[in-house]
Amino acid sequence: MNKFQLINEDSEFDTVILANGEYPQHNLPKAILRNASQVVCCDGAALQYIGKPTFIIGDGDSLPDKLKSQYSDIIVHISEQEDNDLTKATKYIKQHILNSPTDNNPALVAYLGTTGKREDHTLANIFLLPRYKFELGIEPVMITDYGYFMVAEGDSVWQSFKGQQVSIFNLSCTRLESTGLRWNSYAYKELWQGSLNESTGSTFSFKADGKYIVYRTIEAKSV
Repeated sequence: MNKFQLINEDSEFDTVILANGEYPQHNLPKAILRNASQVVCCDGAALQYIGKPTFIIGDGDSLPDKLKSQYSDIIVHISEQEDNDLTKATKYIKQHILNSPTDNNPALVAYLGTTGKREDHTLANIFLLPRYKFELGIEPVMITDYGYFMVAEGDSVWQSFKGQQVSIFNLSCTRLESTGLRWNSYAYKELWQGSLNESTGSTFSFKADGKYIVYRTIEAKSV
């Protein structure tokens, strides 16, 4: 049974990857960024980040010459165009930063600044999470100013609170049964079908036979 904690300002991550979307404004992602032991910036995100990143990773097309010179010792130039900068950064930290995570103890990686600006980038980033989890063997958490996405496979239990808004995006389940949500889930055929649900208590859970993405809001729905 997979168990997923709530994310809060005290949550600890092995690495934070900051993308070049909308910069975090809510206290939760701002605290995670502020408390991070190492921050990897995707190219132009370094222009917004206050402080010196651990690494700046990408093809370099978003960086002005002055910044390239200033941070020449930490810039990792990856020119291939098959992957976006978020994936380049993820692959790099998997190979060079993370301390030998295992299937039973995967590294927990927070992704910030991954949404906003362009909707196509937002969608692509969200649906890269299963690749990061199942192909690269990390535990990705994509955090926005409003909530956070995590990926699961099989049966799972999620910490929650009454009124927390929950959306479920079925990827491969033929069985996806819930407890603790206002509306019972099922093996949705379309991505929109599992959106806009709500937790009724301190936990909710799923009986599932495949992969799915769960989104939980930071705050409860206001009445």
